[in-house]
Amino acid sequence: MSKILAINSGSSSLKFKLFEMPAERIVASGLIERIGISAPQVTIKNADGQVMFQQTEDIPDHKRAVELLLDLLLRLKIVTSYDEIAGVGHRVVAGGEYFDHSVIVTDDVKKKIAELKEFAPLHNPANLMGIEAFERALPHAVAVACFDTAFHRTLPETNYVYSVPYEWYEKYGVRRFGAHGLSHKYVVGEAAKLMKKPLADLKLISCHLGSGASICAVKNGKSYDTSMGFSPLSGITMQTRSGDVDVSLVAYMREKLGVSMDEMIYLLNNKSGLLGISGFSPDMRDLLAQMDTNHRAKLAVDIFVKNVVKFIGQYVAEVGGIDGLIFTAGIGEASGPIKRRIMKRLAFMGITIAEDKLDVTGQDVIISGPDSKVTVMTIPTNEELVIARDVMDYLA
Repeated sequence: MSKILAINSGSSSLKFKLFEMPAERIVASGLIERIGISAPQVTIKNADGQVMFQQTEDIPDHKRAVELLLDLLLRLKIVTSYDEIAGVGHRVVAGGEYFDHSVIVTDDVKKKIAELKEFAPLHNPANLMGIEAFERALPHAVAVACFDTAFHRTLPETNYVYSVPYEWYEKYGVRRFGAHGLSHKYVVGEAAKLMKKPLADLKLISCHLGSGASICAVKNGKSYDTSMGFSPLSGITMQTRSGDVDVSLVAYMREKLGVSMDEMIYLLNNKSGLLGISGFSPDMRDLLAQMDTNHRAKLAVDIFVKNVVKFIGQYVAEVGGIDGLIFTAGIGEASGPIKRRIMKRLAFMGITIAEDKLDVTGQDVIISGPDSKVTVMTIPTNEELVIARDVMDYLA
């Protein structure tokens, strides 16, 4: 048995799961948040998800966060020695066209991750900080970079080339990259198990509906099309991100508001989406609670549902049918009302609803009725397990 750390390093956070492999058993998990900000907090949970440790600490940077995490693993007797940790897998958001699979971290890999920061300016630098901090702390452990974009490297050319001068792609790498690849990869594999059919024989659509959201069409086990494009700003309406908008609108509003391009991108990333439409909250639960009395709350919910349905319909046409539809991530797993609205809009496809299953969380479950022409499922995502499996492939 080997212990593997799966790491998701954000700009001010460090999320982890420690697995015992190949049994795929969670040993511990946790989150260090508000790194470099006031009152950073550390939360460590045991294998059953119960909080073992929660405390505010002084954590000025990722180096200190990693040191503290490893110290707590020893102090809480989660491991008896750092030598038990055979490998560390790191989520990296942008892999560009350079990485179509997970790779062992080398100096060249780190250099390329740094170069790709222009495609994910908030994420890649933070991912790299986590990689370097763990390298210093656990020099014996195999370090593997796992890219969120890698799953989408199977997109056909017609689905990743934009209708702009082709030289932009050739010279500057402008193309559709997609996102949430680790999540989509995990849930389609679980869907095939739930449907008791080979993944390679299925046409699936995966809906990752969280604070960020993307839809992915999977044909014969491979990503065929996806709603996020050049950046995680595009695609469907999200909690605070606009999703797809006419680019002329950006130029028009930049002039009207008298703001820089950076400020405009900030507004589209942080002040738009459900928050921008409703004017009061990006949280779907708040919007659902007020939609009977607040027109803009209802409008935000309706636009979100319409966007999801639109992409599902597009992808069904693209791949020539659908065997299974998957809901995952925060809204996708936990919001029965949203799933019900989406499924009702898709009733023309022969989808029926198992009402008693809509609100089930924490497990893989079929939420369509026994007479449904399409199998609809809720599958909790597990990006960390995908990372741990990729690390194990290198340790095997």
